[in-house]
Amino acid sequence: MRKNILNKLLIVCCLLAMVSCKARKKAIATAPATTPSATIQSPPETANTVTIPITPPDLSTLKSQLALIKSRQVNFNTFSGRATTRLDVNGDDNNVTLNIRINKGKMIWVSITALLGLEVARAVITPDSIKVINKLQGLYLKKPFGFIYQYASRQVNYKTIEALLVGNAMPEVLTERSSITSDLGNVTLSGNLDELVYSLMLGTNMRVTQFNLSNTTAAQALLVNNSVFIQASNRLVPSQIDILSTIQDKKIQANLRYTKVDFDQQLEYPFNIPERYTPAQ
Repeated sequence: MRKNILNKLLIVCCLLAMVSCKARKKAIATAPATTPSATIQSPPETANTVTIPITPPDLSTLKSQLALIKSRQVNFNTFSGRATTRLDVNGDDNNVTLNIRINKGKMIWVSITALLGLEVARAVITPDSIKVINKLQGLYLKKPFGFIYQYASRQVNYKTIEALLVGNAMPEVLTERSSITSDLGNVTLSGNLDELVYSLMLGTNMRVTQFNLSNTTAAQALLVNNSVFIQASNRLVPSQIDILSTIQDKKIQANLRYTKVDFDQQLEYPFNIPERYTPAQ
């Protein structure tokens, strides 16, 4: 634990970021029209000829379903939560507590404590940067947000990390490009984000219960399960978030169990790097 705490917290940050895969728009190539070398005569129409109409998707229904899902997402200005967490990185298993604070759209602050409430590390993620300090060894890491690309896709989007932590749907999939199916009130959105294949499952209350994301070319897969929903400040949030990520031969698992959740409280985000700390290698 003492030797790897900085790397583990960094992996946690990257794991959270891996779920936020923002699609890059691709141009759709249209096949050029060709001139046939010979004219093929169509057979004469008969009384038995049947024309099968092509029915376009019902966008009005799709839009209404998306609007309902969006209306059920948690809206907030600030979030704070305490989660007992089991973190397993390639078989190296530790139990810690994560204290998470979010200033929506601006900052995610994480403090990690071990036994007896001893704080061993702290991190701050912003849309532009990631900073981590290891209090046990007097080390720090200060990098641009793009540093995460060493561990995750270049499609990472800061805002969807926030969505993961409060059990919201990833904004990238709440579009009319998704396919929607319904079964006994449960809804599934599926589709592709460039090379990524996704499946988002929502319960009867339109809250996310499962999210699958995979990239076979890069040998990456991510599974997020949300369960045991609770009311917090008139908002419905999962108290259990289970994350399983595989990256080639690496396996990362994090099981968060929120024991306290609050919204829109006045929060502080203390973070400073003491002068005696040295950069992590």
